[in-house]
Amino acid sequence: MNNSYFVWPGDPVMVNFGTLSLPFEVSIFGLLLAGILIYFGYNQLDKTFNPQPDKRRSRKKKESKQQPSLIPTSHIAGLVLGALILGQLIFLIFPSPGISQIGPIEIRWYGAGFAFAFILGYLIGSSMFRHAGFKQEDADALLMYLFIGTIAGARLGEVIFYNPDYYLRNPAEIIMIWKGGLASHGAFIGNILAIWLYVRSRPHITYIWVLDRMTIPFAIGGVFVRVGNFFNSEIYGLPTEVPWAVVFERIDMLPRHPSMLYEAGVGVLLFIILWGMYKYWKHSPPPGALLGTFLTVLFTGRFLIEITKVEQADFAVDWIVGMGQLLSIPLVIAGLYILIARVNWKHSPEQSKTETQGHSKT
Repeated sequence: MNNSYFVWPGDPVMVNFGTLSLPFEVSIFGLLLAGILIYFGYNQLDKTFNPQPDKRRSRKKKESKQQPSLIPTSHIAGLVLGALILGQLIFLIFPSPGISQIGPIEIRWYGAGFAFAFILGYLIGSSMFRHAGFKQEDADALLMYLFIGTIAGARLGEVIFYNPDYYLRNPAEIIMIWKGGLASHGAFIGNILAIWLYVRSRPHITYIWVLDRMTIPFAIGGVFVRVGNFFNSEIYGLPTEVPWAVVFERIDMLPRHPSMLYEAGVGVLLFIILWGMYKYWKHSPPPGALLGTFLTVLFTGRFLIEITKVEQADFAVDWIVGMGQLLSIPLVIAGLYILIARVNWKHSPEQSKTETQGHSKT
């Protein structure tokens, strides 16, 4: 073996804080009760400090822009502290399971990358909502939908597409996402469904508008996830003798394709393309243009990179195409169809700017 290959030890843990022993046992039921008290207490404070306008007021007063008074921080802090203390005092009398130590507390590279992907995606997505004149509340709500859609979709994708036999024998492990096993194709499907549910209650936002703009956070977010895969030495490639091969010590001592970094590179390229299109059309590209480009570039790249990867689905080892390639084909076709048949490429940047300005006034 060529000794010049880069050797990656692959420690998935970024920081380990060890085990934290608590000075006293904390009641789990007490924490649940505290959460309930905080929820109802906050609603009561909100009614007190932010009263709803009187329906009998004149139309002129209703239309006047008045900023609601904010809940004082001292009241919120007092509510949280009081609820926590009360919850623990009550369950000093009644038996309750408790927590006496926390940990070991570990921050893993994959988890940190996943969190950073969501934070960066939220910041980019929020700026797009502002460009279109939508409220910040719309962006905040979308974040929650996408978070749930990503986790649930990625996990179910792993269960259904890659390891159905194992999870049919061990159904209790389906929810154990901390043991690993998330599929990007499943995450994409989960996000599509999450966005569909999101726009159903928001008639002022169209489905294609959200799909288009979320491709940019998805592209850059995927980069951090794939870098996390590299730190975990997972989704690695086949043995090779190319000069840039990597030896993953946690797997074996064979030089292999760093396939997860190939996918990260595609994500960077895709982000640059999509962001350039978004800026070229002055924040309002033709409907479907970003989505079609995203599907075509990302999953074409995924199809080609799968050639270098170890097959993730054991039952598909002898197939002509792997499971990842099979799942990518319909998405590439969908992307090409959108770009060719659905996008109005005569949509000029000047027209986009006018539409955006007009939309922000509505």
